[in-house]
Amino acid sequence: MSGGMEAAGDLATGGLIGRAFEPRAGEAVTGAHGHGLCLNCGTALAGDFCHHCGQSAHVHSTLASIGHDLLHGVWHFEGKIWSTLPMLFTRPGQLTRRYIAGERARFVSPLALFLFSVFLMVATFSTIGGPIGGNDLAVNRNGAKLTPPEVVKEIEQQKANRIKLVAERDALRAKGADTDKIDARIESVDEDIDQLQAAHDLTTGKIIDIKKSEVKTGWGWLDYRLKHMLEEPKLYLYKMQSSAYKYSWALIPISLPFIWLLFAFRRDVGPYDHAIFAIYSLSAMTMGAVLLSFGKVIGLPGGMIATILTFGPPLHMYKQLRGAYGIGRFGALWRTVALLFFAMFAGIIFFFVILGLIA
Repeated sequence: MSGGMEAAGDLATGGLIGRAFEPRAGEAVTGAHGHGLCLNCGTALAGDFCHHCGQSAHVHSTLASIGHDLLHGVWHFEGKIWSTLPMLFTRPGQLTRRYIAGERARFVSPLALFLFSVFLMVATFSTIGGPIGGNDLAVNRNGAKLTPPEVVKEIEQQKANRIKLVAERDALRAKGADTDKIDARIESVDEDIDQLQAAHDLTTGKIIDIKKSEVKTGWGWLDYRLKHMLEEPKLYLYKMQSSAYKYSWALIPISLPFIWLLFAFRRDVGPYDHAIFAIYSLSAMTMGAVLLSFGKVIGLPGGMIATILTFGPPLHMYKQLRGAYGIGRFGALWRTVALLFFAMFAGIIFFFVILGLIA
């Protein structure tokens, strides 16, 4: 219950922060007054907005309007979110180019969408986990988190269940019967055992089996942090996760030099174009991870999720590069390959930035 409330709070915060960064371009005002004085600056009104300060002519002043603004910020983004998301995944290059060209009233701004997607990812991962692996603690089939001793008990139960299933399969094979269904059940049990064991190793600190005295990289600040990580791996990983969410915006400036290198000799595109490309791309990857997390919950096969995670980002980069920069297939192809390597380097830099921020 508390996890759901926390997730709802994260989602609401993301919507409101995203709405704060979203420009009020082309928004209709219901019941606006085109006469009288502006309540903000006192200028005579001649339309739905004050021509001097920009404030809406109609101002909500009821308790219900607070709840309306909350729901409006979270779910609607003035309706722009529903025209932005489909293009973000199907025609990312066209979305990027049209926004750069000046179509602002129709789409959610890149920064607002990025902030919202990050908070949505936080809410999703903290509630149901990511598309691969599990939460910070193992979760049983009833959705309850397990403590390390309970994880051990669950592992033993799953192993006993596996022994019974193998015996049933052997009996079916002896009769010459089909074993496809029971093979799938055994495979599912094996995956559960692996995930439970990984969760147990992580929460008990056994996933890292290195002596603290052996940590010597030659960089004093790095050795200091690695030693602390080995002392309390679970706490340190939690801090890194929290800092990664908080400073996720740093991926934008980190990415810009790499994108510039791909178009170093193009004079018709500049830093602004690259920034819009980077922000929309990061938003798509973040939202994609959220969608795959829900896909995992509803039973999407692990192989399908792995395939999408492997080929989805390169395909999206390729389509966005072609549309945003107006380049051919070959130009988009080699730049996609280069961008994948650059993304890896940017991720490493981001990791060290986060590591350096943790005391």
